[in-house]
Amino acid sequence: MAALSLYLLLTWIFLLSLFRTRFAEVLCHADESSALMEFKRSFRTNTIDRRCIHPKVHSWSLDGSGDCCSWDGVECDEVTGRVIALNLSSSCLSGTMSPNTTLFRLVHMESLNLAFNNFNFSSIPYGFGNLSKLQYLNLSHSEFSGEIPRDISQLSKLVSLDLSSSSSETLHMPNMGGFVHNLTGLKELDLSSVSLSSPFPPMLANFSSLTLLRLAYCELSGNFPVSIFQLPNLEVLSVFDNSNLSGFFPKLHWGSPLKSLDLSWTNFSGEIPTSIENLSLLNELRAEFCYFSGSLPSSMGNLSHLTILDLYRNNLQGQIPVSFANLTQLSEIWLSYNNLQGPVPVSFANLTQLSELQLASNNLSGDSLEWVVNLTKLTGLDISGNSFFLVILSAIVTSCHLCTSPLNGGQVALWGSHHHKSLFAGNWFDFSSDNLHNDILGPLRNLKDLNVLNLESLNLNGVLDVNDLFALKNLRRLVLSNNNISFTKSFINATTSKLINLELDSCNLTEFPQFIGYLSELEGLYLQHNRIQGTIPREMWNNSKESLRHVDLSHNLLTGFENNQTNLSLPNLDYLDISSNLLKTTLPVPPPSVIAYNISNNFLFGEVPTSICEVSSLTVLDLSNNTLNGTLPSCLGSIHPLILLNLARNKFDGMIPHIYLDDCALRMIDLRENQLSGIVPRSLGKCIMLEYLNLGDNQINDTFPFWLSKLTYLKVIGLRSNNFHGPIESNLSQLNFTSLHILDISNNSFNGEFPSNLLKSCHAMKGMVGQDNLAYLDIFETLPHASFYISTTYAMKLMNKGVKREYAKIPNVLIAIDLSNNKFEGFIPELIGDLESLRMLNLSNNLLNGSIPPSLANLTVLEALDLSRNNLVGEIPQQLARLTFLSVFNISHNLLSGPIPHGTQFDTFESSSFAMNNGLCGSPLPNKCTNGEDAPPPPSSFKVDNEEECLFNLDWRIMLVGAGVGFSVGIVIENLIIDEKRMWFLCCSKKMAKGWKKMRKALADKKLCS
Repeated sequence: MAALSLYLLLTWIFLLSLFRTRFAEVLCHADESSALMEFKRSFRTNTIDRRCIHPKVHSWSLDGSGDCCSWDGVECDEVTGRVIALNLSSSCLSGTMSPNTTLFRLVHMESLNLAFNNFNFSSIPYGFGNLSKLQYLNLSHSEFSGEIPRDISQLSKLVSLDLSSSSSETLHMPNMGGFVHNLTGLKELDLSSVSLSSPFPPMLANFSSLTLLRLAYCELSGNFPVSIFQLPNLEVLSVFDNSNLSGFFPKLHWGSPLKSLDLSWTNFSGEIPTSIENLSLLNELRAEFCYFSGSLPSSMGNLSHLTILDLYRNNLQGQIPVSFANLTQLSEIWLSYNNLQGPVPVSFANLTQLSELQLASNNLSGDSLEWVVNLTKLTGLDISGNSFFLVILSAIVTSCHLCTSPLNGGQVALWGSHHHKSLFAGNWFDFSSDNLHNDILGPLRNLKDLNVLNLESLNLNGVLDVNDLFALKNLRRLVLSNNNISFTKSFINATTSKLINLELDSCNLTEFPQFIGYLSELEGLYLQHNRIQGTIPREMWNNSKESLRHVDLSHNLLTGFENNQTNLSLPNLDYLDISSNLLKTTLPVPPPSVIAYNISNNFLFGEVPTSICEVSSLTVLDLSNNTLNGTLPSCLGSIHPLILLNLARNKFDGMIPHIYLDDCALRMIDLRENQLSGIVPRSLGKCIMLEYLNLGDNQINDTFPFWLSKLTYLKVIGLRSNNFHGPIESNLSQLNFTSLHILDISNNSFNGEFPSNLLKSCHAMKGMVGQDNLAYLDIFETLPHASFYISTTYAMKLMNKGVKREYAKIPNVLIAIDLSNNKFEGFIPELIGDLESLRMLNLSNNLLNGSIPPSLANLTVLEALDLSRNNLVGEIPQQLARLTFLSVFNISHNLLSGPIPHGTQFDTFESSSFAMNNGLCGSPLPNKCTNGEDAPPPPSSFKVDNEEECLFNLDWRIMLVGAGVGFSVGIVIENLIIDEKRMWFLCCSKKMAKGWKKMRKALADKKLCS
């Protein structure tokens, strides 16, 4: 019986294997293998792409059996033979995705992964709705662009959707809430770097199956639903870098299985509640650059799985809890730039897994951190900006494990500033002659394997022995910035030095250190902000001319080049900054390899040679603030990678060069304060990325360049003080100045009707986004082929409150319109009240008539309003008294009549604000109103029972601190004064005004600004 059973079993196994073998021969369906082959042929494989790991499609062939189920990346159903999964991630595909791609024929597919390929910014094709069985879809990091097709939202069986991008703003989804409405079964959703530009969709709080939610770099706004934290299965949550997204932690009823939480660079605020200990599985907590406040709860010490704690740059205070010593799995702690106080717990010595300990710029104190030497895996420690008294230098020298293999190749550094990836950071070190007997580098002689030495901002004061420096044979980077030092002139031959980076900025040097000329591998030389005089010696880079890439000699007292030889034979140089010196020479043309060239703020003369255009990689060219003259080379419009062009404040004449490139990359053009003439070349319209255009104070003779409206990123238009002429309104029909922050067309000869359509199209002026965050209009660009980034803030001169003011930085909240000194006619339209974020409005010296529109009262942050020297009639709208930030108001030289409003700001304006309006009456004018025409003050709910109590309880200094948040540097003082005046007059009676006047005088004299 047993033998029979065995026979039957063996027979069954044989038949089954035979069946499987036979079945395998017919697994692949011809229509699907054909579709896959067509898909393969539509692309090429690029094996040098950094995303490429293995070109899976190379194994695909119809030769032999043509069994597509055996091809790399293809999976078939064992029963039907249909293709159910295609995984071509990192498969080196390169080309454009066809709108009718043959992938849509694979209708049985359940999983599709095309991540990490290069589809050349083609659109994601419409047709995914055909793949109704899809459960997993991954198109991430494959260079798609355009709008995400809505039919993906019809894939109701989706469990995982990853459309994340490596390039922000290339993909966009207009209505995320509508898109995900049907995808309630999602477990994983990653839309990072997809432009959503919408509030956070609250419906996601109902997606109870979610385990992963990543919405980083998505331009989300509004409030983050606190119930997201309570999703029962959520393990990974990231809303990194959504600067307009607000939120807070729940205090109770949360304990999801979160393992990774990233809220960095958002507006999350409030306290970290004790209940955070409920996140018992939390592995990473990242919330840098947020607004969390209060103390660190000791309950965080119960997060036993935590490996990364990043609360860099918040508003935390109190002491570091001793319980943190229980977090023995921690590898990184980032608590720099808070308001933490007290000692660092000595029990931190137990955190033996720490590789990063960043505590800079707090109020921490203590006698010693010698326990740090026990942290054998530490590769980064920054404790600068605190009040530690350290005796630690000897510990570094004697602890060999701090300068050998466990430390990232033996990198040891002493940091005194806010740098990262360093070993030791010190604050209040005193390495003066009293402490080390003028032997600053001596104690480090024995660290033969030292790679990086940073003694920045450590109060060094004395002469450094260069022989000690070159005794460190493996030293690659030396940072001595922000000290008061000099070097010995006698030293051994330094040609064997391996020094690559030498940073000696702000060291009070008066001459070039001689040893620099002996360095043979130097790549970066930084000597800015010293007092080095005379000419630049050529022998300074004799031995490193082949290796030098970055040279910064800015902010010194240099007068020229040795023997007037301005050609720099540095064939690999890509960054050269000699700005803010005393150079009196013709323009030195940099080597062809230079990417960024700044020689502004000198005394250069002569013309710009055409050879400047041979610098074929030029991305930044700043020649501003010199005395260069002549016409601009026409070839300037042919430099392809140019992003920033600043030629302001010279003596250039002639025409502005045309742009000859269809792919113009310019984002900033500053040609102000020259003698340029002619017209604005229409070819500037090719510069579709342009954000800043300033042609002010020239002799340009043209009509308004209405074609600039096509440049949707344009934030600043400066045309002031030229010979622009003609009407604007009649030439403009459809305009879209979407991003415009500043429009200055003052001091020209524009005429015709008030340009209502132009202002109607200024959409960025209609919202109040970003009013609470102080930032500046700038360029911050990482260059793909350079080891540095471009960072510059836009600057311009504006007429503000009757005074020309130079804004070295333009705050993002500074929204301004200046149409003054033209010949505009007609009414001021009511629609001007829609521009709610306006801070400065100047319409003076025109031919405007009609009345002042009451809608101006909608401009609640308006600080300066000048309507003087027009033909305005009627009364001053009483509603304008509600403009509590208004510090300058000028309606003089009009035809206005009736009572002047009083209360709040209007009681602070001088009579000159209302002069030459014969019909106006009331304070501060001498002619009193009759027949009960005195304008009442605006209603206020503010009530004071006792004037003396008001006088002594009004802590104006506190208000000065609180009122300045979010306002530009150039106008903050006036704002503070006006806010004070507003509170004063709301609080106290008129007979108290003398006290205010004394306070105002003292403030103006800067006696109360301590």
